[in-house]
Amino acid sequence: MPSSGLPDLPKNAPADGPLAGLLVVSIEQAVAAPLASARLAAAGARVIKIERSEGDFARGYDSAASGDSSYFTWLNQGKESAVIDFKDAGGKALLWAMLARADVLIQNLSPGALARSGFDNAALQAHNPRLIICNISGYGDSGPASKKPAYDLLVQAESGLISVSGSPDALGRIGVSICDIGTGVTAHAGILEALIKRGITQRGSQLSVSLFDVSAEWMMVPYIHAHYGKGAPAPVGLRHPSIAPYGAFECGDGRLVLISIQNEREWQRLCVDALDAPWMAANEAYMSNNARVANRDALEADITKITKGMSAGEFSERLTAARIAFGMVNGAADLQSHPAMRAATYGNSAADSLALPAHPILWGDAEPMPATKTPKIGEHTDAIIAEFSPAEGDR
Repeated sequence: MPSSGLPDLPKNAPADGPLAGLLVVSIEQAVAAPLASARLAAAGARVIKIERSEGDFARGYDSAASGDSSYFTWLNQGKESAVIDFKDAGGKALLWAMLARADVLIQNLSPGALARSGFDNAALQAHNPRLIICNISGYGDSGPASKKPAYDLLVQAESGLISVSGSPDALGRIGVSICDIGTGVTAHAGILEALIKRGITQRGSQLSVSLFDVSAEWMMVPYIHAHYGKGAPAPVGLRHPSIAPYGAFECGDGRLVLISIQNEREWQRLCVDALDAPWMAANEAYMSNNARVANRDALEADITKITKGMSAGEFSERLTAARIAFGMVNGAADLQSHPAMRAATYGNSAADSLALPAHPILWGDAEPMPATKTPKIGEHTDAIIAEFSPAEGDR
């Protein structure tokens, strides 16, 4: 059961973080924009999350995090939540007052929605010339596809990612929200670049990042093969399309071990030291990578006959001794016990603590960011109204 009673928290993540002192206003929902602002929060920025009265719809994706959504718990640590209707005159004035003091605005409303409410890019930068504006969309801010609803799986499909994923027998989505995640990480990088530029020029910037553009760039190698080569690679499951053996092999206990052979020296060591099969190293059908790829089915059958005679643990020990790169094909539950796993304490909106994978950036020997929590819907609205309410006559 989760423990409760996280310590009293500052307004956001570490006061000595590299982005401490920055104010981020994020009109966000789902995954991409919340991930970008979560990265900023983890680095010490103060992040105010603007929500509708019903809240970010990612709050309702599931209840796996001790009653809260797994997505929301991951992506909203240490943020403040304010429910602001900026179509209303009072809410609009409050948002203008917040943006006058903000360093960064992130938004992933439908293209044009914020501008229709009076907050177009030109007006925003006239109001605060140092403001960095990051617009996140599905298919771009303009053009014939810009109005299409965009969710992760749909973009995986339309960008072609699915066409090179899965197995030869069945296409398959990538098992996490990879387009959303990639877009959030890309937006974070763009915002950091804009902050560096502002430090030089003292001027803000306007950035636009779309799920489709991020996914299309990731398709660069298959795209080049499709348009300038002999065709894009087909789905190959747990194989590599142009290297063999590079794939998963079943052991006697049913576990899969994935091995990667990169050169002929490794191939010799695999055969002689790990598989105890010097005859395989001398087989002309397997004498080069091109030959092994051409005879992949027979090669993998020969290797599997041997690996099924030992446990995954024994095979792993042999691969380690032979200096062969390998990985266990683990499940999500296995991650907790992996020797490389770092955990940090996250909190849901009830301040129940959960040990979850830690933030991937380490600053020297610093500990992971201190325990934080996700906000309840509108938890900080009253305090933010009191802090930012514009003076009489202000915009």
